[in-house]
Amino acid sequence: MAKSFPTQARIVVIGGGCIGTSIAFHLARSGERDVVLLEKSKLTEGATWHAAGLVGQFRSQQNLMSIMNASVRLFDTLAEETGQETGWRKVGSIRIAASEDRRKELLKSHSAARAVGFEMDLLSPSEIKDIYPLINTDDLIAGAFIPDDGHIDPNSLTQAYAKGFRARGGRIFEGCMVKELVQTDNRISHVVTDHGTIETDTVVNAAGLWARQVGWMAGVEIPAGVVEHQYMVTEKSPDIPDGIPAFRDPDGGYYAKPEPGALAIGGWEKRTEIVNARDGFPWQNERFLFEDNMDRLEEIFEPAAHRLPILNDLGVRTIVNGPIPISPDGEPVIGPVPGLDNFFAACAFTSGIAASGGVGEVVSDWILNGDPGLDLWPFDIRRFGALHAGHKFLHDRAHESYTKYYAIHWPGEELESARGVRRSPLYHTLKDQGAVFGSKFGWERANWFAPEFRAGDTPTEDVLNFDRAHQMDTVGAEHRAAREGVVLIDMTSFTKLEISGPDACSFLNYLAVANVDKAPGTGTYTQLCNARGGIEADVTIIRRSDDCFWLITGSGFPVRDRQWIDSNLRPSDSVTIRDITSAYGVINLAGPLAREVLEQVCDDDVSHAGFPFAAARDIRIGYAPAVAYRVTYIGELGWELYIPTEYVSYVYETLQEAGQQSAITNMGYRAVDSLRLEKRYLAWGVDITPDYNPFEAGLQFLIDWDKGDFLGRDALARIRDDGVRQKLICLALDDPLPLFGGEAILVDGKAVAQTTSGNYGYTVGKSLAIGYLPVEYLDRNDFAVEAFGEVSRASLIKGAAYDPGRERILR
Repeated sequence: MAKSFPTQARIVVIGGGCIGTSIAFHLARSGERDVVLLEKSKLTEGATWHAAGLVGQFRSQQNLMSIMNASVRLFDTLAEETGQETGWRKVGSIRIAASEDRRKELLKSHSAARAVGFEMDLLSPSEIKDIYPLINTDDLIAGAFIPDDGHIDPNSLTQAYAKGFRARGGRIFEGCMVKELVQTDNRISHVVTDHGTIETDTVVNAAGLWARQVGWMAGVEIPAGVVEHQYMVTEKSPDIPDGIPAFRDPDGGYYAKPEPGALAIGGWEKRTEIVNARDGFPWQNERFLFEDNMDRLEEIFEPAAHRLPILNDLGVRTIVNGPIPISPDGEPVIGPVPGLDNFFAACAFTSGIAASGGVGEVVSDWILNGDPGLDLWPFDIRRFGALHAGHKFLHDRAHESYTKYYAIHWPGEELESARGVRRSPLYHTLKDQGAVFGSKFGWERANWFAPEFRAGDTPTEDVLNFDRAHQMDTVGAEHRAAREGVVLIDMTSFTKLEISGPDACSFLNYLAVANVDKAPGTGTYTQLCNARGGIEADVTIIRRSDDCFWLITGSGFPVRDRQWIDSNLRPSDSVTIRDITSAYGVINLAGPLAREVLEQVCDDDVSHAGFPFAAARDIRIGYAPAVAYRVTYIGELGWELYIPTEYVSYVYETLQEAGQQSAITNMGYRAVDSLRLEKRYLAWGVDITPDYNPFEAGLQFLIDWDKGDFLGRDALARIRDDGVRQKLICLALDDPLPLFGGEAILVDGKAVAQTTSGNYGYTVGKSLAIGYLPVEYLDRNDFAVEAFGEVSRASLIKGAAYDPGRERILR
């Protein structure tokens, strides 16, 4: 090597593809001069070199789209900034719909794009023909055009990042193999390579196809598999116009990228090959391609040739069948790796070229500032646990996610592979009573129950569409039972952390905005905020004794919330944290008749006076011990019953038998969602995230300003004094449009906001939506909501749509 190999560097980036070089470039661009990038071969020679280079910006979630938007803004100027041509061609992209359901999906996307000011034009078949003359429109229904999309040369892009990085003092070492990551306490202290050892403060795993193995060097699991992805390049033809847009036909499962005088045709087949070896992707497979697979190519070529007839007259110049990384859910894996204080992941990108510019920016911010600047939960590595990184789970889920990449993304659709893994003690009981299960963090959870189901009947399959009419007799019936009678909900999948020790109370009071220093036997609903005042977690904390607390959070957040708690432990805090999720099942007994059922099976006083709201007591249900916590997420009288696992089935049977005269029934999570919207109860990751603070969300009443210092206090005090620019509202629609979140909120026909959640309120008889509205519109009440191309007037609801005075809860 021409330059001497360093013995220390503040930040070491492992991996020289488009993601690793972009992160290094953005670190240097932000002023960090002590960065080293290590590449075991040459830049791009993992998955980057054979990527198609399509750049599509639209994503279903605003922050994910923001990352893609940031990439395009960078691509517009990167060549000029670095002096390296990138091959960026902003020719736009077309996505077509050849089925009515696909058209509805386009309409949903268009509303979401409109809500955030993203330009997407809906087109008729003839308008598509005008832009893309190669197309056969005979059976075409509609399409959408995004003018700022395009394509870029992956190799040139990576070289531009590298040139910009070097120009700012960055050092790149190619042909340098990482051999070992040395740990000291919970940090990586040294990166050992075949050229020497580097002492470092921070390590970034951007190793692409080899990210899993690099993770093993650090003693952690990175859920990043590898699959085959194939495309072909046609012979050149003068009939292929210059400057035509990129083209996607998700119904056909393929895309068409314009090449000079030719087309590259690729797709997301249903028969791809998984290449996840148990010991990882072979280190030596640099610039590697698999043998052509004509059977898989035929799957995408036939629909492509139907839609683009010119393909029938062109030969094939090249076939590229290369390895690409993929996660269990098909989305990238980025962020701080749990268990280590200075190890970041940025891998498993199936669309890494398009995302690279924005990802480099947010990962750089995360490393330098401790905060990516926006909520990245759908990409966050902490959405996965040890289960997801297991070889078989990763293998099966990665394959399914790949094959569904272009499938219609139905609201509430559940993945089908790797199911039945984590089961409540009530799983078989509920299955025999007609439960239709979904999955959350590996847990099987009842989404809804088939009516008149008998044990031994064929299990009912979920109904997937863009409407809710079919749910009236299922989800609607469960909803009404909760409002009028009594229901049982299996909530065993709740994450339960026991936090104990001499400093447990002071630590939790520092972590939470509310005051948890209450008498034992009391629960507190609170948020955990970051230094900016953003909401990192939405939890309940139950004080079991002076020095012991239970922190209850969502089923999908055990890794994320535990990492947040661990990362904010102060050196003086003497606490012990234990995950007790598997030790206790949870049954929610709820509804106006819940007390009548509970008092039949327990000797304790469960009256309102004897067992007030937010009280948590040790009781017995029949013979079995339980912790009963009086609380609600549906807006009715109810108790969450925390039961040692071995007693759960017995308690369920006892309650079900006692509730026969009250017509007790099972209820699933889809009814929970409908019920909670009527009460304006919020869901973390959807309605509240680190992007929002308690004042915006209407949760400021929970903040205890008198308890002393707590995390985020200074920022929240500034927000309190300065005011906010947006506030969460609830809207009730005049027309029963199906709402799922992401719809545009309109004023005078102009999109001014976007819904975060939407559902039908079966008690109030209205479609309901919540979202954040700019404060200048709060005094108006002439709103409308657009869903699937239809627009309904909507009324602003002050407080909750149902029982705003909380009489139903406090009785």
